[in-house]
Amino acid sequence: MSPATIFMTHLVLGYVPWLLCFGAYFWPRLAAMDRFEAQRAIATLHSFRFFGLAFLIPGVVGVHLPPGFAVFAAYGDFATGLLAMLALLTVRIRPLFWAFVVAFNAVGTIDIIVDYYHGNQLGLPELAGELGATYAIPMLYVPLLMITHIAAFYLLARPLPRAGRAFSSGH
Repeated sequence: MSPATIFMTHLVLGYVPWLLCFGAYFWPRLAAMDRFEAQRAIATLHSFRFFGLAFLIPGVVGVHLPPGFAVFAAYGDFATGLLAMLALLTVRIRPLFWAFVVAFNAVGTIDIIVDYYHGNQLGLPELAGELGATYAIPMLYVPLLMITHIAAFYLLARPLPRAGRAFSSGH
């Protein structure tokens, strides 16, 4: 198999075990949680996205990693991580917390989608070895991040329970 084929196989199959694990262990707990606590748990996971700055460290990645990919991926992750941290820091100011939850999920989802697009456009599968030590990020970490973004949006869109609606409307 060519390195590009192995890269694409890893990329696609990275979702399978995470979806199985998420469906069996994480989703039942998140779905049963209070919506605030569920979003707080998701924000905690995404607060580690500062690690994406590793795409910019020479020696961690190869010298031929396309800068168009590395820079956007690094700063998109960094921005998402900071927004998730801000959500966690504002848990006592609920309107601000919710704004940061929406922001980190929107920025993070766009980051991942654009990274997939840029990576494909720049021939990243053929240059997969240039990811160096960061190879594990798109294979192991990104699938879980994307799955939790989808879960977060689903939880945000889910109607509040009847008691929650009465409470939130001030009655």
